[in-house]
Amino acid sequence: MNFTLPALVVFILILPGFIARSRINWDVSESLSLDYSPFGQVAIGAVLWAAVLHLVWSLALSWLTDYQCQPWIVFGLVGSDPARQGKALAALEQQVPLVLVYLVSLVTFSYVVPAWVRRFIRKFRLDRKGAGWWSGFLRVSGAPWYYLLTGADFTEEERPDLIRISAIVSIAGCPYLYVGWLDDYFLDQEGRLDRLVLIEAMRRPLNQDKSGDEADRDRFYPIEGDSFVLRYSETTTLNVEYAKLAAAVDGADLDHGCAEVDAPLS
Repeated sequence: MNFTLPALVVFILILPGFIARSRINWDVSESLSLDYSPFGQVAIGAVLWAAVLHLVWSLALSWLTDYQCQPWIVFGLVGSDPARQGKALAALEQQVPLVLVYLVSLVTFSYVVPAWVRRFIRKFRLDRKGAGWWSGFLRVSGAPWYYLLTGADFTEEERPDLIRISAIVSIAGCPYLYVGWLDDYFLDQEGRLDRLVLIEAMRRPLNQDKSGDEADRDRFYPIEGDSFVLRYSETTTLNVEYAKLAAAVDGADLDHGCAEVDAPLS
């Protein structure tokens, strides 16, 4: 009995599922991938994707070519009976061109279409909280920073134009308050927030908040430079503030919404 053949067949069968699952979660960020799910969860998702794709593709093949799919060939290839395995191989050899077209077209579909589906989901914000009963199925698993730091949980009308970051960083035992507009963010290899890139960053000692002088409380010191990199591991508290620009002709103030996240102490 050939033990390598069943493993190879199973790998080929579930490969479109792994590709589709990874591509449907693609493009959630311009930095690192946010999918760090346990392997068991990944495998189950890939198998389900593969089952659906093979069912749809086999039905489409039967409808387009009048070819009747023969599942016994697959069962024979992955089975332990040498006689059935040999018979399945002989049947497969007579259909090599059709099998190649089937696999190549399915893998291509699995690579291209799910990525476009994700873009469609992002465009219409179908995965935001409260969008509907389907939002839980469409949200990217294990991507909390993507939804928090991009404003993806807002409707298109409420989508923030700017995101302001406020963070407390301890320097030589003295806490400083840093503020700035979020330009980009990056994750480490394990999916944890690594650093934030701010523009128009400013800072001030936090103890100035205790002063009764209004001028002291409002006195921030601008940080020279185009981009300021703030390491998340060095912060004690992180505040995220969403800002939406009012109509320019009115010269109105910004509308705000806040979300606060406590960072682990370093």
